[in-house]
Amino acid sequence: MSRYLALRLSGAVPTLLGVSILTFLFIRLIPGDAIAARLGTSTALTPEQLAGLRAYFGLDQPLPVQYWSWLTSLLRGDAGYSIRTGRPVLVEIGERLPATLELAAAAALIALLVGLPLGLLSAMRPRTRLDVAARIGGLVGLSLPSFWLGTLIVLVFSLHLRWLPNTGGYVDFLRDPIANLALLLFPAITLGVALAAATMRMTRSAMLDVLGADYVRTAAAKGLRRSLIVRRHVLKNGLIVVVTLLGIQVGQLFGGAVVVEEIFSIPGVGRMLLTAIVQRDYALVQGGVLVIAILFVVVNIVVDLLYGYLDPRIRLS
Repeated sequence: MSRYLALRLSGAVPTLLGVSILTFLFIRLIPGDAIAARLGTSTALTPEQLAGLRAYFGLDQPLPVQYWSWLTSLLRGDAGYSIRTGRPVLVEIGERLPATLELAAAAALIALLVGLPLGLLSAMRPRTRLDVAARIGGLVGLSLPSFWLGTLIVLVFSLHLRWLPNTGGYVDFLRDPIANLALLLFPAITLGVALAAATMRMTRSAMLDVLGADYVRTAAAKGLRRSLIVRRHVLKNGLIVVVTLLGIQVGQLFGGAVVVEEIFSIPGVGRMLLTAIVQRDYALVQGGVLVIAILFVVVNIVVDLLYGYLDPRIRLS
């Protein structure tokens, strides 16, 4: 197990290095730079003053020099400072990361609570009304864009019906758990609908494959109850595919959080990245994207470890 973890962690280093390089280059392909975006058009500076500011922030250096300087500082635990706020990047990310993690966890929980039971029931009752309704609902859920669904939820359930609080006024969970969960419900549903639909469809497909396996028919021939067969043999083996899907969909959760956090005014990493990209805050964008990439790698390593628990035939070495 320790050898496997060491191999996976060492294999993640080139991935994270590639992510950092691509992020570094792509953010600089946007027209303009951090100085112009920060000052705007209302501040008139002489060419000498602009050159001095660019030299102060290291923007006058060639791109390879800028990247190497940022990477070596990062390895020392210094991700740089935000040009917009002047605060350390790690502090900015640390303040916003809990909100993003809470949103992603709530969306994944909704997907599991909705997608798993529907997928299991649909597989156990194929070609029934429940199966048809579940498949149609899954197709609709996959087709709904998160930005459209989030806007619709705000308009209907918050502004018109006023069933739950409107957007804005985010409250930390530790300060007021009830208010926090109430404000998080809409965003979590918006982000979790597509994942729930994908989970349902994948669960149905995996369970149908397992239900048709020889060992399941043998267990039924021995007189075991159907509920016992499903619980002991079908569900555990079928969950391998579902766990794989959830591991892959983590990237989509964090990517979708950028839009959802902006719609519902959640002060998370996604909303921070959107603002940082608009304002060409290079260090903040690079640090935020790298943190999300690290979370994605960690989740996929955990998924690989779960394989050994769900299927003892899989050996991690």
